[in-house]
Amino acid sequence: MSPAARDGAGFRIAGAGAATAVAALVLLPLAAVLVAAGGAGAGPGPGDGAAAAFTLLQALASAALSVALAVPLARALARRRFPGRAALVTLLGAPVLLPSVVAVMALLAVFGRGGALNAALAALGLGPLRVYGPQGVILAHVFFNLPLATRLILEGWLAIPAERFRLAAALGFGPAEVGRHLERPLLATVLPGAGATIFLVCLSSFAVALILGGGPRATTLELAIYQAFRFDFDLGRAALLAAGQLVLCVLALVLVGSVALPAGFGAGLDRSVARHDAGGLLLRLQDGAVILAATAFLALPLAAVVAAGLPRLGALPPAVWAAAARSAILAVAAAGLAGTLALAIAAGRARGGGRWSEAAGVLPIALSPMVLGTGLFLLVFPLADPAALALPATAAVNALLALPFALRALAPAVAAAEAAHGRLATSLGITGGARLRLLLLPRVRRPLGFALGLAAAFAAGDLGVVVLFAGGATATLPLEMFRLMGAYRMEAASGAAVLLLLLAFGLFAAFDRGGRLGTRA
Repeated sequence: MSPAARDGAGFRIAGAGAATAVAALVLLPLAAVLVAAGGAGAGPGPGDGAAAAFTLLQALASAALSVALAVPLARALARRRFPGRAALVTLLGAPVLLPSVVAVMALLAVFGRGGALNAALAALGLGPLRVYGPQGVILAHVFFNLPLATRLILEGWLAIPAERFRLAAALGFGPAEVGRHLERPLLATVLPGAGATIFLVCLSSFAVALILGGGPRATTLELAIYQAFRFDFDLGRAALLAAGQLVLCVLALVLVGSVALPAGFGAGLDRSVARHDAGGLLLRLQDGAVILAATAFLALPLAAVVAAGLPRLGALPPAVWAAAARSAILAVAAAGLAGTLALAIAAGRARGGGRWSEAAGVLPIALSPMVLGTGLFLLVFPLADPAALALPATAAVNALLALPFALRALAPAVAAAEAAHGRLATSLGITGGARLRLLLLPRVRRPLGFALGLAAAFAAGDLGVVVLFAGGATATLPLEMFRLMGAYRMEAASGAAVLLLLLAFGLFAAFDRGGRLGTRA
């Protein structure tokens, strides 16, 4: 075998090994869940059916409201140009990195019992707004997913070729005709996918239901699994619920894959879009009101948290700073593991590896964090103290959950680098580690930095798996913040929220900036 053939085989073996490790880390916990569920003597409890029903209903309501509110906002952003528009569009991407526990804290600062909105209602002699319960869960999910829905719909809107709007203007189309012939067909292509994606996100939400659920009427399956572990220590029931959660997640994934419809606008010349149909004063006022209302809804809660928490950063208890250090270490470890696995799978696939390795890399998206955590707990419990493995288990699960996103960012860049320079590198005898160092890494630095930053931010803000394992000495910053909120130490919790925001965004910015250093982007 020639050196080039041996080198290609080495990359393929490395990619296959990484894919096998991912499949094992996903399938072994899943098998443990299914075995425990099959061995459980008792069936579902009396509240489990209600938990499943509420999980579906809140996910449907949250997705429907998020998409319905995102349509006018995306339309306004698509047809208006104003100072600060680029910053606002960038802000709409920030909630992807926002830890869910911070989002809940932000909502409580405005909509909670002592929040600004209830203070204003009391001044008017009106009763308070109740944020705990089903309405609070749905409100938090809309706050969290409205920006995501807007970005998804806006990308579709901006993909309509400018020539279609020029033709519409030449034909004398007004707003009604543009809506009927251009905008409604667009919405038919993007709304199902956006709604199904948000439905999947809300289906496996945990921290929101944990903090705002407010009782049996607002218990999701993820929360029921946690309660079966932490309060009842009923492993069989927890495994049964995890199996049910898995079925719902798989069905949601099938739904996401089946609702994508082809766009029908054809290609354009990449000109800037001139919206001759949107020049009327009434439409300007309407779009301005929508943008202002959405900005206030998204920015005011976060501003309230930052304003309340910044002065208290210096007075945080030592336990919070220790938890922040653990979260930072966990996040870096999770990012490193996710990046290593993604790079190995992408490089092996680019050197002729089978498609199964790439499929294994996206396999973790089919499982919720609580299902993975449940399986890991069942595997670890007979062998060791789960609390002693809290941080490694949480890092591994977060790396798995970030892997599909990292692989999606890296795989095209690795394939392009091999296609453009692979033959030259082979002819020069650049193989093995030298090939990775001289050919691949310089050309995938930007997507690698983005993928590492995304994985680190996700892991830093995670409150899913760690609650199953962690004890007092292994608490992460989100868990410590949740404990402060449960003890009604809201001032300290607001300081911890600001610290968590700084940690998540700081880690993302550091990795992303590191990937772009020395490049032209």
